[in-house]
Order: sequence, then structure tokens, then C-alpha cells
Amino acid sequence: MTTILKIDNLHQYFERGTVNENHVLKGIDLEINQGDFITIIGGNGAGKSTLLNSIAGTLPIEEGQMFLGSKNITKQNVVKRSKQISRVFQDPKMGTAVRLTVEENLAIALKRGKPRGFTKGVKAINRNFFREQLATLNLGLEDRLQAEIGLLSGGQRQAITLLMATIVKPELILLDEHTAALDPKTSALVMALTEKLITEQALTAFMVTHNMEDAIKYGNRLIMLHQGTIAVDIAGEEKQNLTVTDLLDLFHKQSGSAIKDDSLLLV
Repeated sequence: MTTILKIDNLHQYFERGTVNENHVLKGIDLEINQGDFITIIGGNGAGKSTLLNSIAGTLPIEEGQMFLGSKNITKQNVVKRSKQISRVFQDPKMGTAVRLTVEENLAIALKRGKPRGFTKGVKAINRNFFREQLATLNLGLEDRLQAEIGLLSGGQRQAITLLMATIVKPELILLDEHTAALDPKTSALVMALTEKLITEQALTAFMVTHNMEDAIKYGNRLIMLHQGTIAVDIAGEEKQNLTVTDLLDLFHKQSGSAIKDDSLLLV
């Protein structure tokens, strides 16, 4: 089994050395294998966002090491990591250039990992490719290539952001609570699209969510963080048969405490 990302003894602190010091991640060891679709869940302050930001490179690593394949990326910044690691944010307004058209945004995404430079307009061959890709979303967006992306709905923009994040296959895609700002119906649509893209392209994905049912329903592996440590790491058939009650019991057994965080959605 090929390891895509390896994290060794990751520690992260906020306001280190002050009276307000917060030791957020406490020695995280984690291996993400090729084809893994990992869902990450945990209460407020558990370290979910800090872990994701550490992987993305937006948060410099204080202690520990991180490897993408065989390459040590511990000191790499977010720009360098973005050539191999893509990300979809919680806010549909992020991840796109709001004043550019749909096709212009897709053209930018198509150049991920390549010298970008300035090219006026969108080539016809790329326009046809974008139309084909948008058609797979089944949202009618293939007819809105010239629409300013900032005028689309949140769900439409998030669907396009997913396409942008995968139009050049990344080594790893990070999903940062990417349905949290959507209404339940649109959230379900975007999650179905997420699963479709990950499955069809055999992507390796790391999805932070606040929804326990989504964490259980999607992916082949579930990790629950608690106070900066991995309290639960469950995969394969054991995860497939998991229920919310099972997860709560497992968390209690592993951490010695019950979940009392209202930020976690149980239904």
C-alpha cells in the first residue's frame, strides 16, 4: 500500500511561550494511504482545523515532520504544497475569483502546478473541455461558462470549486467542512458530488466535518480527534458497520470521556 502523506510527531501551539499558550496538537502520528477517503470529526478545539491547516501549509509546523510521498515537505509553504495538495474551503466565496467567469476560474485551476503567466482569453479547446467537465455535475453549468462566478448560488460555486480542485488530479484533496455553509438539500447534493469525483478519479481525500452521520456514511476511514490527539481511527469493514451509537461508545472507551459538544451534529 502506497503512503501518500506521513505525519510524524506533529505538535502545534498557539501563543507559545505566553500565559495564553495552547498546545493544540499533541504528537499526531498519521499515515494517509493512496485511495484513502478519510473523514475527520471532533468537537470545538479538538484540533481538526489545525491539523488540516498544517497539512495544507497555511500553518507552519512547529514540531514534527511531514512527508508527501518520499519528499519531506515540513518546511514547504502553502504555495509549494498547493501544486500537489488541493483544497475546498467551508465558505463557497473562497477558492474562486468572484469577478472572473466560470471558464476563467477553470482556466486558472487547469494551470495548477504549471507556470501561470498571463494569457488573454480562454482557448476553444479548453472551453470544450470545461463544458464537458461541467456537464458531469448535472447542474446545467455547462451553459454558464461566461457567467461571473460570484453571481452563482453557494451550491453551484461549491460544485465548481470541487471541479477546480480535481481538474488536475492532486496527490491529496483537503475538504474543509465544505458543506457546512450550505442548506441541508444543497449539502447532500454537494456531498454526493464529492463522493462521485473521489470515486471516479480514485482520489486520496481528507475531509473535516462536523456531521457525525456524514463522517460515518462517507469514506473508508474515520478519525476522531480529542484534545489534540487521535482518539479513534477506524477503517474498512469495521467502519462500514459503524453507527452513531457505536462511535459514541468507541470514543468514550478510547478517550475516557463522553462527547458533550453541541457543535457535532448527530442527525
